[in-house]
Amino acid sequence: MEFQQLAGFAAVSVTLAMTPGADWAYCISSGLRARRVAPAVAGLCAGYLFHTALIVAGLAAVIAATPQLLTGLTLLGAAYLLWLGVATIRTWRSAGFTADTTTAPAPGGAAPAPVTAEGSVALLTRPAPPRSDTRPAPPRSDTRRDFLKGLGTSGTNPKALLLYLALIPQFVDPGAALAVPLQTLVLGLSHFAVSIVVYTCVSLAARRLLRSRPAGARAVTLGSGIIMVCLSLVLLAEQAASLLA
Repeated sequence: MEFQQLAGFAAVSVTLAMTPGADWAYCISSGLRARRVAPAVAGLCAGYLFHTALIVAGLAAVIAATPQLLTGLTLLGAAYLLWLGVATIRTWRSAGFTADTTTAPAPGGAAPAPVTAEGSVALLTRPAPPRSDTRPAPPRSDTRRDFLKGLGTSGTNPKALLLYLALIPQFVDPGAALAVPLQTLVLGLSHFAVSIVVYTCVSLAARRLLRSRPAGARAVTLGSGIIMVCLSLVLLAEQAASLLA
């Protein structure tokens, strides 16, 4: 595999990752809702690793060539995306961030001394522990939930699988010294790396731009849910049209 092939595929990967869709909708909603965006982004990109593994193992071609399997995967992906979109729409009113109302400690880390009823200042026998401005880590259940939602969003997307099947072979050189499965793995990992960077930027940008704009955060969350629902309905409509044809 030559450098030009890898660079060309990376450019295509950036274009695909920058195209808004279900992945973007989930990135934005998780960026506004969750304390950490890493689990959601990791889940989305793990779905692409799943597609890469299918192609390397030769199972993706089997799925694409079997109408029943492809239809089942499409219906599963559409149903999951519909559920995720409805769940996002139901939480749009609570989207955004609340300001931290915790009182900051006095300079030097010392807490102010209490005043007694007589007006004298009471002496503290022990200094108060300094307050921490760091937020508590999210529960493991929330981290696991965000990861699995991201994995389901990209892993059950049949269009992503078919796109891999149509795109990756164009950048594979059968006559190269590197075996075709290894070339496929390298290309899949490059798209994985590109997606991590793009989706992390999308999530953090949504958080930074909308954290002080509750109305905008609610509108974007509602729009993200509507996009997911519309995409799921498009998938279902395509399957219904193919069955009726």
